[in-house]
Amino acid sequence: MTENRNETSQGIEIIPVAGALGAELKGIRLSADLKGEELETIRKAILEHKVVFFRDQHHLDDAGQEAFASLLGEPVAHPTVHVKQGTDYLLELNSQYGGGANSWHTDVTFVDAYPKASILRSVVIPPAGGDTVWANTATAYQNLPAELRSLVDQLWALHSNDYDYAARHQKELTEKDPQRYQDGGFVSTVYETEHPLVRVHPETGERTLLLGHFVKKILGLSAVDSAQLFSLLQNHITRLENTVRWRWTIGDVAIWDNRATQHYAISDYGKQHRIVRRVTLDGDVPVSIDGRQSVTVKKAKPDPVSNAS
Repeated sequence: MTENRNETSQGIEIIPVAGALGAELKGIRLSADLKGEELETIRKAILEHKVVFFRDQHHLDDAGQEAFASLLGEPVAHPTVHVKQGTDYLLELNSQYGGGANSWHTDVTFVDAYPKASILRSVVIPPAGGDTVWANTATAYQNLPAELRSLVDQLWALHSNDYDYAARHQKELTEKDPQRYQDGGFVSTVYETEHPLVRVHPETGERTLLLGHFVKKILGLSAVDSAQLFSLLQNHITRLENTVRWRWTIGDVAIWDNRATQHYAISDYGKQHRIVRRVTLDGDVPVSIDGRQSVTVKKAKPDPVSNAS
């Protein structure tokens, strides 16, 4: 795909990775000292390519990742999961403690103003396996038959963190290593939020499908019809020609537009060690085609559950 390479006036080379989304940016060192023109190049590339990749960012540590992220927006901690010790916002996913996002999702859609973007840094990567795949939810919507678009334009879904992989991961980590957390345990808050199936992107104006594994049901449909329509739409989103796959090396950074993508971390590396660390940026409340905003309808602590087996 060398014919699609584009070099900016700052010497940053933008190389598309796949046809539907994804680009690698070369010639840039991510840090809190980036100039305005370099940041604008990154912002535009994220909006155009949906996910962008940077190799060889070995200089970034936890503080550097957080400082860089703050240039692109307002970092926010995960709403139900402890941040990594010594950081303000970092979510660490460490395979030694189990867990992993091996299902298609958009980050944290169980709240109303879910993150607009995520910045993921690879720290420990297995020799084989552990890739991440992204899908373009804007092109997925555009490629729907007109009759199906007319249907989904009107529908809403209930999103919940009942099956939040990050929460499960945190619970496993806390149980195995309780000394890492001063409170000695982990209690999640259960969220339920109603989102339109189609949201309007606040910067590009694109219409994107808002689904993923946090969807509990499509409102107004029976359980059976909801499951079947969900499966149909998810299959459109995750068709191979609508995806890009990234083979991680240590020091890579990926940044994606969380309003226009889903992603899937492939759990195919067995007992090999994998650590990635993520910062998310505060987002806006989605707006449907007819101008209605998403709304959180439940935010509550779960009932206590006995630990006895």
